[in-house]
Amino acid sequence: MRIIWFRLRAAVSGRGGDAGMSTSEYAMGTIAACAFAAVLYKVVTSDVVSAALQSTIGKALDAPF
Repeated sequence: MRIIWFRLRAAVSGRGGDAGMSTSEYAMGTIAACAFAAVLYKVVTSDVVSAALQSTIGKALDAPF
């Protein structure tokens, strides 16, 4: 229990091991973000999602006041 307390206190106070990400971690994060953006772009531009968005926008614009 004491070891956990000392590690937690060191992490909170900033006197722990690594202070931040290394260059390879930034590179992997960038690649993951780009892959996620590509998948999201493919989903949003698909025929099914595009038709659903157009239908929703059309219904919102044709709403009676």
